[in-house]
Amino acid sequence: MPKPQDIIPFYAALLQACSSTKNHHTLKQIHALTIRLGISHHDFIRTKLASTYAACDHLPQATTIFSFATRRPTFLFNALIRAHSSLRLFSQSLSIFRHMLLSGKPIDRHTLPPVLKSCTGLSSLRLGRQVHGFVVINGFSTDLPNLNALITMYGKCGDLGIARKVFDGMPERNEVSWSALMAGYGVHGMFGEVFGLFERMVEEGQKPDELTFTALLTACSHGGLIERGKEYFGMMKMGFNLKPGLEHYTCMVDLLGRVGQVEEAEKLIMEMEMEIEPDEALWGALLSACRIHGKAEVADRVQTRFMKQH
Repeated sequence: MPKPQDIIPFYAALLQACSSTKNHHTLKQIHALTIRLGISHHDFIRTKLASTYAACDHLPQATTIFSFATRRPTFLFNALIRAHSSLRLFSQSLSIFRHMLLSGKPIDRHTLPPVLKSCTGLSSLRLGRQVHGFVVINGFSTDLPNLNALITMYGKCGDLGIARKVFDGMPERNEVSWSALMAGYGVHGMFGEVFGLFERMVEEGQKPDELTFTALLTACSHGGLIERGKEYFGMMKMGFNLKPGLEHYTCMVDLLGRVGQVEEAEKLIMEMEMEIEPDEALWGALLSACRIHGKAEVADRVQTRFMKQH
């Protein structure tokens, strides 16, 4: 019979694999095995169980195990902060971060991006500025994910001057950096800045991704810029070999609906249905356009198709 200290590394590796694949079913089986083998109470295994449940977005189990853990390293706090933030439980995410600080745990480069995401989700510029201070004090001022999270936070919370300052001062940028600043400008109606950034991005040899086009199409939709929106939508496939996703079709349906091209929006959904199933937001955008522009026949067809799907 192997000793507990001999099998703990093996089960820790199994839990790490579950964390990477987000396989909750296998995680429960491994958890049951650790209980049967009498190692579930071991500090290291308990920590890995809590962080793996968090990675799989099963927060009740994660927080329960966390409450019993005597060993609470930085990566465990990071996992819980990130899991709550990803599920839009922003206040809880920030509460765990405060607990981490009060416990005297060191922050690493993975801690603050989800904290900044939570500040963004709560539209709390004041808290976001405080977290920016943590980024600087802890030496993450050149770390790409931290800087990208700062741009997103400042952009969404309305301080576009600081968002641009962070962007301009970056030692390196990726497609997330460009897209984050474009999205910030788009949220606040600065559409010329969005399109100018896109042109500069392409000129500098940075390849746009799906998030970039979401920012572009959202700006076109909010600005009622139908021709430019069609141009960018076509550019995704023809210019950059990107497959439009549900969010891109939703932007286009919203854009077409805003300018009264309801039949064209319906046609776009019909073409899309061969590859992607429309969701409630997409049908809602089309029905809203039907109501605004008095397209009762299209609305009847949309409702019939929606009921068939559900």
